Amino acid sequence: MKKLNLIFIIALLFSALLISCSKNSNISKISIEEIRAKLESEQTLETDTPFAVREFKPYLDGKWIGNAISYGCYRKGQAPGNIGPSKEEILEDLNIITNHWNLIRVYNADDDSERLLEVIRENMIPVKVMLGIWLANEEKDPETKKSNITNVLRCIELANKYPDIIAAVNVGNETQVFWSWHRMNSKNLIRYIRAVRNNITIPVTTADDYNFWNKPESKAVASEIDFIVTHIYPLWNGKTLDNAIPWLDENYEYIKINHPEKQLVLGEIGWATVYNADKKGDGEQGSLIKGEVSIKAQGKFLIELNKWVNDNQITTFFFEAFDEPWKGGGENSGPNEIEKNWGIFHEDRTPKESFQNYIIHSELKHEK
Repeated sequence: MKKLNLIFIIALLFSALLISCSKNSNISKISIEEIRAKLESEQTLETDTPFAVREFKPYLDGKWIGNAISYGCYRKGQAPGNIGPSKEEILEDLNIITNHWNLIRVYNADDDSERLLEVIRENMIPVKVMLGIWLANEEKDPETKKSNITNVLRCIELANKYPDIIAAVNVGNETQVFWSWHRMNSKNLIRYIRAVRNNITIPVTTADDYNFWNKPESKAVASEIDFIVTHIYPLWNGKTLDNAIPWLDENYEYIKINHPEKQLVLGEIGWATVYNADKKGDGEQGSLIKGEVSIKAQGKFLIELNKWVNDNQITTFFFEAFDEPWKGGGENSGPNEIEKNWGIFHEDRTPKESFQNYIIHSELKHEK
């Protein structure tokens, strides 16, 4: 897991050769501009009939890498759509991450994600990526339709350029759950899912909160994707450390019952280390926080979650690798906004004590 081996190098070189010889000959051969025209005109897009599922396989060199992590690349003074990290900064991050994980999740197909993919290929880093597409509510703001289409088209291009690195594509993040500020019409979401899936060979999904996937209306969306990505946050839902894992397990199992035919991935779960005591987080759910928010609490949660993930072999993306100062109102809002403090590494890339203790616990347990 920690070092690149010969098999991985050969696999990368072979994949690159295949890409140079043929670009996904088994997908529909239409240009990006033709896809754009269909999306701009809101043309009805077809799906597979019958639907042929593409299995999401979180493996590298035959080893399961489903104990994974979400990666936000932005450091102090950086933000999406503004200033992004350099290749050198991304390489530093990946060298930290791949000491512990070989599967990461990113949230949009933009310049920063393309730079990430370039760094992985150029340095032959042993890591797979679940690439995201950020979608906004274009019913409220029609101008966002342009950015939605831009993100979709960029993702199609990247997925066809880096199929050896991208393990799956995630179309939209929390666009359907009732509390989402960027909630969008499910018909629009499905149109974007079809546009992506019709033009790449990689498994396609969409990520949403458990409080969408546990409802009957989620079945229409589920029928369009290869596997389900769900978010389940005990802390955001008023749970304490004592009942966090049992509550997680209960909700995970309920989604499995609701969608028995679908592979299920836990796309976000974590435990914050700092919050604004006056606000108790942001939004409606923030007022529900009852669990301890601290370095110590995160450390205990990490240990318990890691056991649950490995015991059940459930692909899980811990949220998240590094603290992100741009969140929670930006850097001028102060350091104690909860959205800034979900990382297990500080923004300066030093590990939090919670993670250091987790590593010690894991090593001691392994030695026993």
